[in-house]
Amino acid sequence: MEQTIYFEDYEIGQSRLTTGRTITETDFIVHAGHTGDFFPHHMDAEFMKSTPFGQRIAHGTLVFSIGIGLTATVINPVAFSYGYDRLRFVRPVFIGDTIRTRTTIVRKEDDPKRVDAGRVFERCEVINQREEVVLAAEHIYIVERRKAA
Repeated sequence: MEQTIYFEDYEIGQSRLTTGRTITETDFIVHAGHTGDFFPHHMDAEFMKSTPFGQRIAHGTLVFSIGIGLTATVINPVAFSYGYDRLRFVRPVFIGDTIRTRTTIVRKEDDPKRVDAGRVFERCEVINQREEVVLAAEHIYIVERRKAA
């Protein structure tokens, strides 16, 4: 869906929650193949039995990719991603866990490089089926301002 949302239209505290996505063993294998990360933490079930986790844990970058991908439901033609800050892997994610992402607009500021745009900061929290935050990050958007009349 496409929706034009200008800098002035974003409201602090505005929040949304995505649909869920269950993490599968196939996700682990495909992600390992894409990234080259075949660490035993993700790929060796026997190795992980002897750890405090007791089972394989998802790659943090896998959780980030899927969690952020779940938020990509609205195309805003006057905004683009400037990047992510404060990325943290808070809790492990296991095969069979279902994750969703909650986003909340936390602040806005002028963009020092662009007078016709501002920066919108969105807290992203990936949560599991027990409502526990498993990943947190701050997404920064560059968003056009409305044109003066």
